[in-house]
Amino acid sequence: MPLAALALAALAVGFEQLVQWKYGAMGIIAFVALTVGFKAKSAAVGGIGAVVLVMLLAHSG
Repeated sequence: MPLAALALAALAVGFEQLVQWKYGAMGIIAFVALTVGFKAKSAAVGGIGAVVLVMLLAHSG
């Protein structure tokens, strides 16, 4: 179990760095809002994070 948690944490940090590199500060803020909303079970905060991420993805493509 600790190995799986460590691998998941490493994957999350890697993804966070990728988002920050590609989409800048706004991308990392949106990713954090999505994560906090998911963990706190807050649909409003998670939804805001998801919408901002989608807008950033749509803008870059």
